[in-house]
Amino acid sequence: MTEYRKGDHVTWRSHGGTAEGVVEEKITEDTEAAGRTVRASQDDPQYRVRSDKSGRDAVHKPDALDEQG
Repeated sequence: MTEYRKGDHVTWRSHGGTAEGVVEEKITEDTEAAGRTVRASQDDPQYRVRSDKSGRDAVHKPDALDEQG
């Protein structure tokens, strides 16, 4: 599993295209983020990312993200 840190620039698939943004935080417990309940744990984290294009937050599992070089 890939670890990301705050400030990492990543891409993800979004509505048939590719979105780009920056990792804002690693989520390791159940919480509310990006307008929904996020189920996460130390063993199954998710990442809150902010879209470069829309400025909106999204939450993704690590395997849905790719690091931008």
